[in-house]
Amino acid sequence: MKTLKQIKTYKSKCETLDSRDISRLLHFFPPSEWKEMGFEIREGVDIPEIKTLEYSRENVLEKLKADLDFAFDKALGQRGISSSLMFEVIKMWMWVLDDELQNFPDDNYAQYGLPLFKAVAVKYNLENRIGEDNGDESAYSCDYGY
Repeated sequence: MKTLKQIKTYKSKCETLDSRDISRLLHFFPPSEWKEMGFEIREGVDIPEIKTLEYSRENVLEKLKADLDFAFDKALGQRGISSSLMFEVIKMWMWVLDDELQNFPDDNYAQYGLPLFKAVAVKYNLENRIGEDNGDESAYSCDYGY
């Protein structure tokens, strides 16, 4: 698993247009360190109320679990932009965990990222919402009716 110091370097790897991958990493840093990662605290936010999570494998896996569930929702709902952004978020968690799935090929994005989402779910014993399917089946593709 990456160290917190290594995680601070993730900004150079950021693949999402809205930095949603980096924003998830902020949970493990005090607000005083957020600027280093490219984030500002909004005016009016009560900084003492912001809780910093302990950086542990257990907490990373909890965040992965929540993001994977959200990713499956977006993929199964055929939400193209959201699914593509979550594809990068899930790969970011794989990077944090030093898992080889961080190198999951972008050209295997079939059907809104489902092949990656399934691989992660199976490997980490999380909910696999597509069962025995691979995730690349046409049943998961968008049908525009033409």
